Amino acid sequence: MTRFKTRLMLGAAVLALPMAASAQPTGMFDNFRLAPQQTVTGLYIGAGAGANFLENSTLNSNNSLAANLAARGVAGRGHAIFDAGFAGVVSIGYGFGSGFRIEAEGNFRQNDIDKVGGFRGAGFTNTAGGMQRSYGAMANALYDFRIPGVAWMLPYIGGGVGYVWRDMQGLSVSAPGGLSLRSSDIDGAFAYQAIGGAAFPIASVPGLAVTTEYRYLGTQPTDVNTRAFNTANGQNVGGGTLRSSNNNHSVLLGVRYAFGQAPAPVPPAPVAAAPAPARTYLVFFDWDRADLTDRARQIIGDAARNARTVASTRIEVSGHADRTGTAVYNQRLSVRRGEAVAAELVRQGIARGDITVQGFGFERPLVATAMGVREPQNRRVEIVLR
Repeated sequence: MTRFKTRLMLGAAVLALPMAASAQPTGMFDNFRLAPQQTVTGLYIGAGAGANFLENSTLNSNNSLAANLAARGVAGRGHAIFDAGFAGVVSIGYGFGSGFRIEAEGNFRQNDIDKVGGFRGAGFTNTAGGMQRSYGAMANALYDFRIPGVAWMLPYIGGGVGYVWRDMQGLSVSAPGGLSLRSSDIDGAFAYQAIGGAAFPIASVPGLAVTTEYRYLGTQPTDVNTRAFNTANGQNVGGGTLRSSNNNHSVLLGVRYAFGQAPAPVPPAPVAAAPAPARTYLVFFDWDRADLTDRARQIIGDAARNARTVASTRIEVSGHADRTGTAVYNQRLSVRRGEAVAAELVRQGIARGDITVQGFGFERPLVATAMGVREPQNRRVEIVLR
């Protein structure tokens, strides 16, 4: 039992390796170019190969063999222990696009016999020869399901029923007291299996996926023709059958190809958010004045509140004048107007370091006029939130 548990743990570790590696979507697995998960639609084929671990098989003698063994003081019950072996499967199936799939499978397994024990009274030395092969056909139903947030892997579970032929080749075991058992026979039985695995789609080939699976396959007990011999003189002691159990645990790595699959949809490239449009506020002044009116303070207050709401990173304050007076005087006046607005913004809670102030005199009128014309809309400060 300890040997079997060790084999099972090894098998589970082998099955987990591709999943654990694929959970790292960087590094060496970049070369696999895993595609987003996509359920199978339509016809597909698959194949897999790997290790098979065969549970200890019970060997129960019946009919004449049991009687002949009892006559020699030997119990008619024993067991066979197997080495790790090989398993292979091929399949053809159909996916309905909803995650549900059906398939027909052919399988093959082979394990060498390591030891034969039991048969109390025979004194077996626990050394034995021979092998067991099995081959069969199964009908399976499977379901692919998605894991939220995991786009590169498509797990699945399933089960199946069918028929398996079991070929026991050259089973032989001898006891020091002169008893030898030899079996060689083929017998078929109803079979059933459970399947758990995962598919890793390959982006560069639509429909192609690498698969990793665990399969449990069991059959009804089968009868193996067996004869007992006296090893000292070769005399045939008697014959009959050994009824044997058959329970397999397989770990497989394979490929699957679904015909006519459309390429997996490519996520749209992220669109850079368009910069928020600048917001502009106009503050007007009386002729030849740089002090703020009540209306001006209200507008500046609106600008300060919006600056905090939109988290602006820069506030530009630009002063202007109409076309009366000299250029030098109006340049200074436009700067004074800008500084007055900036001071009010600071009073409204805006950091002075976020504000830039410029004066343009009468070089950038809002309304074009001749020199010497007093135009109220040109006596202004523009507040621009960036």
